[in-house]
Amino acid sequence: MGVPKEPSADERAARAARVARSAQPEGWRTGPAWRELDGRATRRRRLAGALGMLLAVGLVVVAVRPELVTDRFTTRGTGYADTAAPPAGRADGDTPTLKEPFRGSPAADWADGAAGIAVPGAKAVGGMTEEQVAHALTSTKKLLVAANLDPATLRGERPRAALDLLDPLQADGRVLLEKALTDPGADRNPLWVFSRFAPSEVRPAGDVVKVQGRLTYEKGDRDGQVLVHADYTFVYPVVKADPGATEVARTVVRRQLTLALYDPDKIRTTPGKLYVLRMEESAGNDDCSRDGDGFLHPQFLSDLVAGEDGGGSGREVDPYDRSKPLDELSQECGTVTRT
Repeated sequence: MGVPKEPSADERAARAARVARSAQPEGWRTGPAWRELDGRATRRRRLAGALGMLLAVGLVVVAVRPELVTDRFTTRGTGYADTAAPPAGRADGDTPTLKEPFRGSPAADWADGAAGIAVPGAKAVGGMTEEQVAHALTSTKKLLVAANLDPATLRGERPRAALDLLDPLQADGRVLLEKALTDPGADRNPLWVFSRFAPSEVRPAGDVVKVQGRLTYEKGDRDGQVLVHADYTFVYPVVKADPGATEVARTVVRRQLTLALYDPDKIRTTPGKLYVLRMEESAGNDDCSRDGDGFLHPQFLSDLVAGEDGGGSGREVDPYDRSKPLDELSQECGTVTRT
């Protein structure tokens, strides 16, 4: 009797696929197609510099390699950064302090932390039940809180709670973000979704982050999908990590995310987990020259050299202006009017 032939890798893969298909319910699909979802991963307008200063703006565009993409992200990007002198009319009384870190900021009247993320009432849409829609909305809020407000995330620790809300089957979602956290780079940056500061450089000025924005939802292109749209601005007051530091700077981060929850009886997905279809981010007061290391780098007035304007030459931008979506804003270098 001859020795049984060891199956090749291709034969083993084909056998596994046959077994998987035999266990799938009728109508099972092979996963969301990027042509259906039109996801966007524009990366980041960076408005860097200290409060009330002219800031040069640097463009960074993330081009996700096609071979990595399931739900194809476009490569439209927006970016901003750098420094200069306070704008005319700024009053010393508007300077933030440890006691009043939001002094002089529109965010002073915004909600504190998670209270600023209101979840709308859920209704059945797109073949998804009211309970499934409610789950998608509450999961999105949990993601926003864990990614942008959790103290451990802000000080650069791994955002496990946020990652656990995302579908591990999505190579260009959770898998890509996990790679970004381990080895950040131009084509994989955790700042797409997570707000992170280097603890060796800065620490929070108090325990409050101001938040304003909205959460909405709609049906997907076919039954078995609900899409959740998040558009939020987070304002982070920080001081240098040096002992006894008192000068307060603020970084303003705006995020636009589109997340999807799928019916696992109709689309191959991990039940209850979110897919990331769009992630766009704008950061005001973040040193663009240091982009790519996975951290926000606020700048302080005390670090500026007298007479230097940081090279800003583009049009002025208000990082608090939420009147336009991020992908409609200029991609060129510019200046911000305040942080």
